[in-house]
Amino acid sequence: MSSFDTAPAKTGDTFVRHDPGYLNMIYGTEDVTPLWVADMDFSVAQPITDELLRLANRAQFSYEFNAKGIFAEISAWYQRRHGLMLEIDKFEQVPGVLTAIAMLIRELTEQGDGVLIQVPAYHQFGKVISSAGRKQVKSPLCYRDGRYEMDFDDLEVKLTAPDVKAMILCNPHNPVGRVWRREELERLAEVANRHGVTIISDEIHADIVYAGHRFTSLMAVNPDNHVSVIGSPAKTFGMHSISNGYVYTQNEGLLKRFKSTADSLYLTHGNAFTTFATIAAYKQGDAWVDALLVYLQGTVQWIEDFLNSELPAITMSPVEGTYQVWLDCSATGLPGDVLKATLGASGFGATPGSWFDDDAAQFIRVNIAAPRTDIESAFRAFKTEIDRATAVGIA
Repeated sequence: MSSFDTAPAKTGDTFVRHDPGYLNMIYGTEDVTPLWVADMDFSVAQPITDELLRLANRAQFSYEFNAKGIFAEISAWYQRRHGLMLEIDKFEQVPGVLTAIAMLIRELTEQGDGVLIQVPAYHQFGKVISSAGRKQVKSPLCYRDGRYEMDFDDLEVKLTAPDVKAMILCNPHNPVGRVWRREELERLAEVANRHGVTIISDEIHADIVYAGHRFTSLMAVNPDNHVSVIGSPAKTFGMHSISNGYVYTQNEGLLKRFKSTADSLYLTHGNAFTTFATIAAYKQGDAWVDALLVYLQGTVQWIEDFLNSELPAITMSPVEGTYQVWLDCSATGLPGDVLKATLGASGFGATPGSWFDDDAAQFIRVNIAAPRTDIESAFRAFKTEIDRATAVGIA
């Protein structure tokens, strides 16, 4: 039995993923297996818990900053895990990845400018763009035979527009699960450079990559013109409420401007729990992450087998990275509103595809970072409701 087979005991309803208010709002019921928010239902690695207990037990919380220690451990982690050399003095930390993206949009663009995203896309990207007074420019990914690719013809057209100054890249991609290949990133950087567009690369899922695939950071391809939101330990280690975001770029001018803005807003300090838990995670978390990846890959295989045998009308995009799976339900014949209703009726707490793009209403995203028994029971309940809904539709 794996340690990932058992979720920690729930301590209340303040976890967003399990919050009855959110569940009722989305699914019309709180009797749901919550597989929507992209966080984990696993216990964190023991070194993280040990470090948090050490800090709590010392009973002293004076001013304490150790950003250099964090950056050193992130750099060492990226060298070990991804073969990427990152300079410690080219990092900055802020309260979160979305904070970093929001700040970078303001540094790189003016009011009314366009920021390109590749859809379907993480829905908060649109919010950080619109709330900054910028406009979303959407470049749909090509969907061919169940697999997504960048549409370079469309990118060439969209990035030519003089008011498009920045682009958000998601690598690995949420929700479709692609891990972009080096040659794809090289071609993307070439197009962006030619049109004077700066790429903000959100790489928060960098460590969740499965066998047969390899993560390539934009910093390994074109470090001088773009910025990588390397991310945070949130997705990798399940530290969503106790982590910061970390930005990296070798563009000296942009880094100087970003640091100046972050310092002026006093956003760079962090706190002791975040700081030392992050250091412990990156310094001692290799074995835990290796075991996590094996477990998640087993879950992906179970879902693939289940769909093939029990729900052949639903197909899963190839899962190269992240712990989100993207399911195409269009062959069921159920319209988007009916499909969404089946989620609540079955207690299958997946995320409706319309959150990620208006044209994705017949898709759903499932967060698989939960004990496999929860995943299995949720899929079986979903199958029962899908069978009922399609039978009614046929009748």
